[in-house]
Parts: sequence; structure tokens; C-alpha cells
Amino acid sequence: MYWNKTIETMEHDQMQQLQARRLRDVVEHMYQKVPFYRALMQQEGLLPQDIATLADISKLPFMTKQDMRDNYPYGLFAVPPSEIVRIHASSGTTGKATVVGYTKRDLGMWSEVMARSLTAAGVSKQSFVQISYGYGLFTGGLGLHYGAELVGASVIPVSSGNTARQISLMKDFGTTALACTPSYALHLAETMNEMGIDPKSTALKVGILGAEPWSDKMRSQIETSLNIRATDIYGLSEIIGPGVACECSEQQGLHINEDHFYPEIIDPLTGEVLADGQKGELVLTTISKEGMPMIRYRTRDLTVLDRSPCGCGRTLVRMSKVMGRSDDMLIIRGVNVFPSQIESVLLGLGETSPHYQLIVDRQGHLDTLTVMVEISEAMFSDEVRRLEMLERKIQTELASVLKITAKVRLVAAKTLERSEGKAKRVIDNRQI
Repeated sequence: MYWNKTIETMEHDQMQQLQARRLRDVVEHMYQKVPFYRALMQQEGLLPQDIATLADISKLPFMTKQDMRDNYPYGLFAVPPSEIVRIHASSGTTGKATVVGYTKRDLGMWSEVMARSLTAAGVSKQSFVQISYGYGLFTGGLGLHYGAELVGASVIPVSSGNTARQISLMKDFGTTALACTPSYALHLAETMNEMGIDPKSTALKVGILGAEPWSDKMRSQIETSLNIRATDIYGLSEIIGPGVACECSEQQGLHINEDHFYPEIIDPLTGEVLADGQKGELVLTTISKEGMPMIRYRTRDLTVLDRSPCGCGRTLVRMSKVMGRSDDMLIIRGVNVFPSQIESVLLGLGETSPHYQLIVDRQGHLDTLTVMVEISEAMFSDEVRRLEMLERKIQTELASVLKITAKVRLVAAKTLERSEGKAKRVIDNRQI
């Protein structure tokens, strides 16, 4: 079942012609309207007319999250403020928030790609879609919301949290499609089991799950425990939000809506463009956005592009499940965590040494973070009560900055392994 069969089954050469035309338009638009981007192109000795074909995109410089922070809040907007009808933003826990502005046409495009994604996942006009992603500045809730409405489904905008109520509504309202993070889907299943509710007694059929890394093993657990088909959806607020790509019923990769988001895979170290089938960092160019286009945006997500035929009949290129990150960012329970944030907290308190290590585990279905922190020998031999007070102090400060709870363990000096090269700050034991 397709939402836009013309686009979703378009021949590759036709798609490339469409992409090339839109690329030329967006480069011209950015050059004329965004001084920051014009300066970037001038540094490379480029003019808009130098970008004539898709192959020419490799001449253009990359954009990064830091560019968004440096131009906070509206420096990358490519239209007057009066044409921006919605603003989303990150939490800003690592510094300046990243801000994205949408025109009315951008929101229409977002709803369109979400409608395609939901339809590919099995959502229809007869569906009841319970949206358990957060609403607000985060793009998850509203992105799903307007796409589901465009499909004509009945939207249940419950947002995140209050698990018992989520389950109650699911039963009472006849929810057929659940949209949330994969870990929360498993938590819902566990809670249903504790409440003595058999998922087969509900009308649930499909889950549209994303915003954090998850494996096929986890998919199997979700599908078994909730009696649904679990569908992976991909997106990032810097580009549009959810709807950049989504799985179809074949579950053999996520179809990228490449008429709007032109994908490249690069070597994260050299920036060299890699061929289809090679693992590398995903780079996306928004070739139809007007409020705040992004050209060659480095997502830091590692994946592989696949153009082999798909059983669903769609010709849109597929990306594999995200295999990791090219930077040091961790995603824990849907929250972006940078080791540098933790280092900043520890050094700011001034009561510990600069030696620390982060240990990430998955207990049951939930990710956990333990922060091992070295303290001086004198302090380590201090009374237990003082050590416990310091642990609680660090834990409280970390929760304030990270927005998630981390366990803190104080250890004696020189407990943590030293390295002559780059320190090994993170041990990620999750099998994802």
C-alpha cells in the first residue's frame, strides 16, 4: 500500500532528474538568503551555477550541528521570520540549543513524508494511532500527529509518560498503532503483563518505533510481547524530524524519502563519498525545504545504502538500521548524552579527580548509565557518610544536566585504566 505511488515507485533516472533540479534550487536559495552559507561557498570558490548535476554536490562543504549552534537562534533561516510558522528546538543540554524553523510549505512536506511512512508501516484511515512520543519542542509527537491526520487515521495524542493510563486508553479507545520509542514499547509490554492484561486482548497491530538505536533482537522481543509488527522509523530534527525514512512491510531497511532528502554515505574521517553498500556516515541534504534547508548535513549516524529491489515495490533507496555513531555521543533512553557533559559536571564540582569512566548497560529492556569517578586516597578513606553525600551530590548534578538518572560510583585513585593515547571514557555493553 502506497501513499504517493508516483514518487515511491519512480524510476531511478527520473528521481535523479528531480533531485538535481531541486538541488540547484536549494543551493541558489541558500546562497542568496543565508549569509553564513554564502560565506561557506565563497571560501570554497563556489557559485550556485557551479552546482549543475548531482555529482557536483561533492564540491559543497558539509554542515554540522556546530554550525547551528554558532548561528543560534535564527542565523540559518532562509526566509523572513514572518514566513516561519513553527519552531522546534533541541534541549540545549550541551550548550546552545539547535533551532529549526518551518514554513507552511515545509510543514506540508513533513506531513506528506510522514503519511508515506505511516502508510508503509500499515496505518490507514481505519487506524487508531496512539502517539506516545513527547509533544512540544521535540519533533517526535507533532511529526507523527500531523502525518497520521493526513492519512485520515484517528489520532490519540497521549504524549509520553503515565504508563498505566497509556494502557487503559489503549484498551478503551481501541488503539491499533502505537508510536513511541522501542524501549518504551517494551516497558508498556512489561507493565501490561504486571497488570494481567494480555496484549492479544487489545486491538494493537503495529508499532512505529524510533528515536533511539535498537536491534532486530529487540524487534523480536517487542513483536512477541505486544503481538504487533514493529516498524523502524528514522529522522532527526535538524533535517525535518521523523519521516526521513521508514520501513515497509518487508522490514529489509528503511526507505528514504529521497525526493526531499538526498542521501550520501561518507568516510567519517576523510569525508570521501562512499559507494552504495559501503558502511559510513549518513549525510543528508534537504532539497525541498525553504525555511531552513540543510546542505550536506553530517548526521554522525553510521549506516549503509541499498538500492536493490524491495519486495514492496518501492524504488526509494533504503538505509540499514543505524549501526552506531561517528562521534562520541551516546543515546540513552532516547536522550543524547555526551561524555564532555559529564566531564564538565565533575570538574565543576571540584571534589573529584579528572579520571572517570562511563559504563552503559541494558538491564532488561532499559539502558542504564554508571559513572565511575576517582577521588583522592585521603577522601576515599573518609567516613562512609561523607562519601555517600558526595555520590548523591554528583548524581543530582548529573540528573540536572543530562535529564536522565545515572548511578555514581566513587573509586580510589588510579583504579581506572590509564591510556597513553586517547582515554577510554566509555564502555558500552549494550548489544544493539
